[in-house]
Amino acid sequence: MWQCPKCGRDFKNTDQNHSCKKVASADEYIAAQPAEIQPILKKVRATIRAAAPGAEERMSWQMPTYWQGENLVHFAAQKKHLGFSSGDLSQAPFEQRLSGYHRSKGGVIQFPYDKPIDYQLITDIVKWRVSAAKK
Repeated sequence: MWQCPKCGRDFKNTDQNHSCKKVASADEYIAAQPAEIQPILKKVRATIRAAAPGAEERMSWQMPTYWQGENLVHFAAQKKHLGFSSGDLSQAPFEQRLSGYHRSKGGVIQFPYDKPIDYQLITDIVKWRVSAAKK
């Protein structure tokens, strides 16, 4: 284990790249992002809240996270895209709608900032995750 001398956090890898500044809330997270991205993040947050009104907003892995019996979704501002994580979507009913987006194995969808964000797709994914979540 390696402990960062600045923030005191423990990591498996020596000199692991990380942010020492811990963010306590989604409000703080959004406020720390570039001004031109903040309106997108605010709308994503409002979209998630509307689609999952019973979900608890938390910070997990330094990202706004929505929990309802389990982690439903997370989002994160990246340099050129919004990262939206919802877990494995291989059985999701909207697989065809995701075909135009870069995705990772971990279920992270990249919504590029230079294209309109598909908030309806985000709504549908969140509602699908709520219906599949542990009760």
